[in-house]
Amino acid sequence: QVQVVESGGGLVQAGGSLRLSCTASGRNLSRWVMGWFRQAPGKEREFVAAINTNIGSTSYADSVKARFTISRDNSKNTVYLQMNTLKPEDTAVYYCAAVPRVIITTRADDYDYWGQGTQVTVSS
Repeated sequence: QVQVVESGGGLVQAGGSLRLSCTASGRNLSRWVMGWFRQAPGKEREFVAAINTNIGSTSYADSVKARFTISRDNSKNTVYLQMNTLKPEDTAVYYCAAVPRVIITTRADDYDYWGQGTQVTVSS
């Protein structure tokens, strides 16, 4: 069983930065896809970014390109989401997810393991 735990959320002013961490335990995740999703109140969960932990290829939602960066440290089974130039519309609960596959997917239904989420609030 894989357990996924997010951390690093909080309250930040618009234009600020936060770094989220996602640590997975229970299995070596060096050949998985790990993704970040977010869900704002009253909205559906949406894809943010994903990474292939083996070769490091990445994918981003258009809304976060050039502002967010996803990276991984396989020695720690940890994936990071560096969020810069945050906007109030980035306010949401951010979820980390993992799936044992090679090709990156942006579909939430394709992911097998999910964390509990971490709140990110951006004030204007």
